[in-house]
Amino acid sequence: MQPTNREIYLFDLQGYIVLRSALNSREVTELNACIDEIPSLEPDAWHGHVHAQQYGPDNGINLQQIYEAGEPFEKLIDHPAWLEKVKYFVGGEGTFDTLHGPVFIDENLASLRGPGEGVYPHSGGHHGVIRCQYRVHNGRFHCGQVNALMALTDIESDDGPTVLVPGSHKSNFPHPDVDVEDRHSRRMTVDAVNASVEVTMKAGDVLLFVDAICHGAAPRVNPGQRRIVVYRYGPSWGNFRHGYQPSPELLERLTPLRRQIVQPQTHLTPEPQEQ
Repeated sequence: MQPTNREIYLFDLQGYIVLRSALNSREVTELNACIDEIPSLEPDAWHGHVHAQQYGPDNGINLQQIYEAGEPFEKLIDHPAWLEKVKYFVGGEGTFDTLHGPVFIDENLASLRGPGEGVYPHSGGHHGVIRCQYRVHNGRFHCGQVNALMALTDIESDDGPTVLVPGSHKSNFPHPDVDVEDRHSRRMTVDAVNASVEVTMKAGDVLLFVDAICHGAAPRVNPGQRRIVVYRYGPSWGNFRHGYQPSPELLERLTPLRRQIVQPQTHLTPEPQEQ
């Protein structure tokens, strides 16, 4: 479904929108069941084609290449609740930018965090990074990366919610409360970072945001585990952020549209020459 005029306005103004109940209860149950089948992994360990990646000891575990974990995760690649919106905000469809396909997923992961775990505040429009840029030109969006963050558990204020600074995707100066040199110890909370907001979510809600916005996640206070899934969409000419590649088995079983999003470019090789 294309974004509504209200969603377009709010995405431009805030840098994000929330899609309530984008995933139904059956989808959430199936996704959690897939994660439950993955054994507890130490950082840098593999389970099939799923890799346990960690930025720091208090950031939790990221199960990278989570679309390799089963069909429920494959269905998220082109989920109708957000795919058309993502394509609209990434922009370029029907233009020279999309010779290879509508969009490309350059990173996909399940993030698992327990008590005390969160992520430092980062990003912001002042960086001017092309990969994460926010730009609107002649009435068209051209965003370098639009994230679909899916809640698989309820995430209230003490559950480690995502924290955003609305409008910071357009900022020209760094946020004065975000100290890059101390980013691993200065945890992001509404109290710590002026003008930020906590995005509380129910399981099945999806947060769409441009990666240029200043964002992070407050440390979880409650017992239990915060579970989210993030698929990062960008232009079809992009490349994988961490160097992962989809497995041949995944590509073989994907639908044509999903395969085009996962691997937009067709690899060309010379034909054998007669001797």
